[in-house]
Amino acid sequence: MKVRLVRKVIGIVMAVALFAAAVLIPAPKGYAASIYVTDNGASLVVNTGAGLVYTVNKDNGDITSCKLNGTELSSSGGKGSHIASGLGSAANVTWSTSPSGSTLLITVSTDTLTHYYSSRGGDNTIYMATYVTAEPSVGELRYIFRGNGNVLTGVPANSSNRGSTGAIESSDVYGYSNGHTTSKYYGNDQAKNLTVRGVTGSGVGVFMAYGNREKSSGGPFFRDIQFQSGGDTEVYNYMNSGHAQTESWRMGLHGPYALIFTTGGTPGVPDFSWMSGLNLQGWVPSRGNVVLNGLSGMDSGSVYTIGFANSTAQYWTSTTSTGSAVKSGLIPGTYTMTVYKGELDVYTENVTVNAGATTTLNTRTITGDPSAASAIWRIGNWDGTPWELLNGQTIPIRHPSDSRNPSWGPVTYAVGSATNNFPAVQFRAQNSPTKITFSLNSAQAASAHILNIGITAAYNKGRPSVTINGNALSNPAASSQPDSRSFTIGTYRGNNTTFSWSIPSSYLVSGTNTLSITPISGSSDLGPWLSAGWVYDCVELLN
Repeated sequence: MKVRLVRKVIGIVMAVALFAAAVLIPAPKGYAASIYVTDNGASLVVNTGAGLVYTVNKDNGDITSCKLNGTELSSSGGKGSHIASGLGSAANVTWSTSPSGSTLLITVSTDTLTHYYSSRGGDNTIYMATYVTAEPSVGELRYIFRGNGNVLTGVPANSSNRGSTGAIESSDVYGYSNGHTTSKYYGNDQAKNLTVRGVTGSGVGVFMAYGNREKSSGGPFFRDIQFQSGGDTEVYNYMNSGHAQTESWRMGLHGPYALIFTTGGTPGVPDFSWMSGLNLQGWVPSRGNVVLNGLSGMDSGSVYTIGFANSTAQYWTSTTSTGSAVKSGLIPGTYTMTVYKGELDVYTENVTVNAGATTTLNTRTITGDPSAASAIWRIGNWDGTPWELLNGQTIPIRHPSDSRNPSWGPVTYAVGSATNNFPAVQFRAQNSPTKITFSLNSAQAASAHILNIGITAAYNKGRPSVTINGNALSNPAASSQPDSRSFTIGTYRGNNTTFSWSIPSSYLVSGTNTLSITPISGSSDLGPWLSAGWVYDCVELLN
């Protein structure tokens, strides 16, 4: 009897323990839980069942509220989160759930744009994609999450404008009493590094998973706005814009991408593959791959990237130390394959990708690296960047006028001295001219030589006017560059261009020679920092 009683008590205890475990321990994250939607006619209220509740305005497709565990994360000023600058009354909003009730799809459509929101039960993520046949008539192609600045206070420092004394350039670069600068243009990632970034607060976080960049433009080294904080805290996914844009916009399905809501921790990149079953307009299911077996003629001190681009899509991948690379998931078509040494294109060819197949390329020989030429002297590296030059590494993170930057000059640079004494940017109204002094022996001075000035970007049609020992060389035409402020808005990327001159021996002397470089332009300047100029890549005198 006592044995039975003990067994019964043990059974009851185990049952209670099992019940408690079922209540207190979360079920495995299989996303089979239900999604809950309330349609009140004016808006859709979506509850993921895991703590995220968000509201979509049925008139325009804006998200007007995002609550995580009861904390409101959306703008306290009443601004919605939306594609472009909002679609207004032109938007048509519809929604549906899967037969199981575990997946929701909201479709916000206009004549030229369709934006998708999707969520799964048990998953605090708003998955998105945007299909376009034309750029938005209002705003640029970007998704903006407008967050509550009083809650989401953990914002990347370079793009937080709180505490500034006001704008110092246009209405988007801000200054401070200590001479520092911030802007939504600063501290942003290159496209090839866009994975997941976000903002946080006490026990909350909002993160953008940038997803597939295949329909964006600008290539692997392009930067665009990701954050801004003043009153609201804003998180962006820029897909097409006019910010230092080097190629035409691409239409089609941008994404998928996502907003991920956490209790403050940084999430991993979500799995987007399940969205293939949503029948999104423009989704391409059948794709191909490219395998490159290697590269010959590499510089052992450089990093190489392989890019693929056509009018439909863009892709990229890094190489191994031997130049081999694999890129999967390309939309079928013919692409220009570009080999980048650093950020400088040194080899191109056309490559055709077929659906469900792998295109294999044998080892390719790099043919366009200017570093292969023999030089008397060279300032900087031919790599498509100014990183080794004076203030070159600060261009993406602050305004050139920032008090943390060493003086830009004007500089007289002696060949052979530290490379970081040579200015990364030449401004007509700020640090010109730049002078270079160098020595030639009698044999060198008796021969003609080639002078090359490589740039990565230019502003206001700036190009170099050069004199050597007081003798003027012919002035070149302006290079083709984006119509943008470029290097005051956080980027040194434009169209790589090399200006070249043949210097006759009569202009040279045995001993010390002086080269003077000054920007010229047919257009007037807007100020010392918004003056005709360029970003240097490399300057060299060839044998």
